[in-house]
Amino acid sequence: MRFVESRFVTSATKPSQYPASAFVDFAFVGKSNVGKSSMINTLLQRKMIAKVSRTPGKTRLINFFEVRFKEDITEETGFLNVVDLPGYGYAKVSKTERDAWRTMLSRYFETRENLGGVVVLVDIRHKADTKDLMMLELVQQFSIPYLVVATKSDKIGKSKIPSYIKHLSNGLSLPADHILPFSALHKSGVEKVMNWFYQQLLTAGNPS
Repeated sequence: MRFVESRFVTSATKPSQYPASAFVDFAFVGKSNVGKSSMINTLLQRKMIAKVSRTPGKTRLINFFEVRFKEDITEETGFLNVVDLPGYGYAKVSKTERDAWRTMLSRYFETRENLGGVVVLVDIRHKADTKDLMMLELVQQFSIPYLVVATKSDKIGKSKIPSYIKHLSNGLSLPADHILPFSALHKSGVEKVMNWFYQQLLTAGNPS
């Protein structure tokens, strides 16, 4: 499976603004500056469809993208939605704003009926912290399928990746094979992420 075409649909902060869609949503969430926009751009094969910023907390809206994909073996095409959720863990915004964003995420998880899965991003170089655990608990609370992706694996030596993944697995209380190393720079991990999307579509009975 690979993405072959994508377009920005809309931005939203509340359910009444979410776009109506017959396609499955796959949402991306993680701490600010974890490389979320870079990962989305890599998967969509678009340089700047998701804005990349050095300023933590810049993504303050829920951004929806419609994506056409092609199945590798049959060459059949289908559609899904990629959803860029606001980052968390930023220190330079008020507690009121952080709480508002948490409410925004909870409302999306609770009300978006076509949500097929969530990709939770963590930085492979950093140990898991309470904000990552809270996000996993939030996703688990709503019984949403999720994939944990450890970004920026190109920032460490290839031989060190297993040990860093092991540290993350301990901190997140997840098996090491449930955490996927990913590099936007080297495009490593792309195929496994795409396979996960496709499996979720098959599970939902909606591969197209």
